[in-house]
Amino acid sequence: MSGTASLSSAPLTEGEKMDVRRFCGYPAVGSRETGQESWRFFQVEGALEWRMGNLSGAELQQIRLYLLQLYPLEKALLGASDNLDTAQAASWYHNGHELRDRMTLFTLWRRRLCAFLGVTGGLELQDGRAVVI
Repeated sequence: MSGTASLSSAPLTEGEKMDVRRFCGYPAVGSRETGQESWRFFQVEGALEWRMGNLSGAELQQIRLYLLQLYPLEKALLGASDNLDTAQAASWYHNGHELRDRMTLFTLWRRRLCAFLGVTGGLELQDGRAVVI
């Protein structure tokens, strides 16, 4: 994707890292003050954390571009419920698959973020595949 030139190449903020984790389907890591950072104990989460801390300037810009795509897609999911009670109003017809279609698009962009970072998506993005530990 182009259009990253105006985006910051500064290290990710804690809020941006949290959003990357969330969009990639990983749970919250909690307070770093506890010394029990759960990602240390799981290979994929550790890889994600390492990558977020060691991205090049251009990669940081690309991550921010992904985040800019994902925020409105997530917000649109919340707004999709506004029309669930109306199938038709005058000449307007509700797309009965709107929520599914929006979720599919949102999931596509989440998976693209995971692929760019080189990590497998968390449980939410694994389509019910069994996780063997």
